[in-house]
Amino acid sequence: MLTGRRSRRLFALLAALAALVLVAAGCGGREVQTGQQQKTINIGFIAWDEDIAVTHLYKVLLEQKGYQVKTQELEAGPMYAGLSQGNIDVFLDGWLPETHADYWRQYGPQLEDLTVWYNQATLNIAVPKYMTDINTIADLKGKAAQFNGMITGIDPGAGLTRITKDNAIPAYGLSGEYNLQTSSTTAMLAALQKATEEQKPIVVTLWHPHWAYARYPIKDLQDPQGAMGKAEEIHAIGRKGFSQDFPEVTDMIKKFKLDDQQLASLEDAINNAGKGKEDDAARQWAAQNPAVVNTFFTP
Repeated sequence: MLTGRRSRRLFALLAALAALVLVAAGCGGREVQTGQQQKTINIGFIAWDEDIAVTHLYKVLLEQKGYQVKTQELEAGPMYAGLSQGNIDVFLDGWLPETHADYWRQYGPQLEDLTVWYNQATLNIAVPKYMTDINTIADLKGKAAQFNGMITGIDPGAGLTRITKDNAIPAYGLSGEYNLQTSSTTAMLAALQKATEEQKPIVVTLWHPHWAYARYPIKDLQDPQGAMGKAEEIHAIGRKGFSQDFPEVTDMIKKFKLDDQQLASLEDAINNAGKGKEDDAARQWAAQNPAVVNTFFTP
């Protein structure tokens, strides 16, 4: 009888201990989960080549440092709204002071301007380098026959299209001599590739930063009248409180800088990799460019 009572007491004690262990384990699991949540970063990006490239570069570098990184593609308007509401932590492709000026005026007080990492974002008219007699937009005048009277452009609704048509063409007296052919960026790049492979004349609308400068032998035409506008800056922008919540990442972002050649090569690598392989390409680019990447983490 005594043995039975002892057995029951021992069983009850063991059951209680087991329950305590389960509770402790559950609490420990929640602590780990909370820690993981604190190290989760949501990066928003727009479907521009430079933003796709740097977003995937940041993703692989932050994952190497133990962060869980989520990426989300948005249009510019929803991007800034999402940042202001705290749904997006950071956005790496804010064009200021002009392109995203309206969004900055509306949402700026709820955002953190973390750094300028690229300061030569420009709209351009470009030709192949082998066209040695054409170096300025003015040099196009009187030479339309070489280009079949055509400037190869991108989307009809693009700001680059509007500025080329309304500013550059009339400013340099090209009206009536050249037509701006619009279709898409993809079509423009296909025409550029074909022309350069065949060493034929072509004039295109393009912009910095873009991977085409790393892949094709092209040069920007000088714009002494400033018809294409001034260079803009690309900013990394965080939600309010980002620098306080992620001091290590903020420090990395503040050190982040890429020059034109570095950014073009990164874009080219990721563009060549194809859909779904962007992380692999970014990881390989980082491994091939340790001197560049290490500057983001220097004390």
